[in-house]
Amino acid sequence: MKINLFDDKAWLSLRPLTFTRPVADLRLGILTIAEKWAKHLNADFGYLTQDYLSAKYPSVVAEMYINGSVCPDEQLVNAITSLRTNQVLVKDNLVIAYYTKDNINCDNALSKLKNVNYASIFTHIQFPEDIFKNNHIELVKDFAFITKGRTSAVLSTTNTFLGDQFFAEEGAKAECSTFNSLQGPIYLGKNTEVWEGCHIRGSFALCEDSSIKMGAKIYGQTTIGPHSRIGGEINNAVIWGYSSKGHEGYLGNAVMGQWCNIGADSNNSNLKNNYAEVRLWDYEKESFRKTGLQFCGLIMADHAKCAINTMFNTGTIAGVSANIFGSGFPRNFIPDFAWGGSHGFEVYGLAKMLDTAKKVYERRGMALDGTEIAILTHVFEETKQYRRF
Repeated sequence: MKINLFDDKAWLSLRPLTFTRPVADLRLGILTIAEKWAKHLNADFGYLTQDYLSAKYPSVVAEMYINGSVCPDEQLVNAITSLRTNQVLVKDNLVIAYYTKDNINCDNALSKLKNVNYASIFTHIQFPEDIFKNNHIELVKDFAFITKGRTSAVLSTTNTFLGDQFFAEEGAKAECSTFNSLQGPIYLGKNTEVWEGCHIRGSFALCEDSSIKMGAKIYGQTTIGPHSRIGGEINNAVIWGYSSKGHEGYLGNAVMGQWCNIGADSNNSNLKNNYAEVRLWDYEKESFRKTGLQFCGLIMADHAKCAINTMFNTGTIAGVSANIFGSGFPRNFIPDFAWGGSHGFEVYGLAKMLDTAKKVYERRGMALDGTEIAILTHVFEETKQYRRF
């Protein structure tokens, strides 16, 4: 089977995280949404996304189309695979999936195809905070799916294990650390390493080639994506990959993209002093939106970085390639390609940013290619309207 995962209006409301990717490339639980569908359906996949992202995230020739903001479960997979030609699966006017040989997109699927109503609940990602809100649910589902019928690699006897919801892939290493899976599963990916003296509570996932530094305290509902290095204190956070939070400092109720770096002793607040509802910046409305949450920390998009001792207010958005430094609390909305801190911001020039990104890629043995440069250039131009300094 081949499938295309399409973006709908959720791509707009999930910015700045989606400025650099389709919705289905978002990671929550252990896998990205696209990886979840590929494994559940044993399918090759492509994306129907914004034109400027298509060179990196191409489509495939397919007859099955699935909403990239929807996560699979067994019941939903059965409903989708039961669709017949020219049928669309919907819930409350949300297009979940459709099956057709014709060139029909999400916008006209409801009018062109025969509706099949779906009544059950499922994980649907619409706003950035939905990622950490739903991470535990998706982590539990992914863990059960990935580890079913398999045997965990054996780790060193210097570790302490509480509970039996634990799985380590081949090449995973850990010494003198505590793994508490009584509240949720713990998954260690291929070639991961947990250094001495760490305390980890499930639900938790450490993805391929990532490491946890000595003495880290990791609370539940947390995912560390591949090729990342993490330390300090983390609670209910999702870090997608190729990123670093290697030192002391707190990150909680947060999402952190790829190619990000958080300096030593940096912290985010996740609870307002007056315990009031947290608001987050909305790109479409160009104003702050109520989240309905009392706990909400930092949303940091790809290539964003902060210097040592940075302090983030409750409910802060840091856009693509934002570079934050200096004392005091910076504003709650830090625009894409912003350079500065509480003392004020200026434009982080594209050439300067790309020079830094090139060095970051080289440190990982990778090259910043023309496709990545084109995406970042587009985002730089697209976000000019938000840089009002």
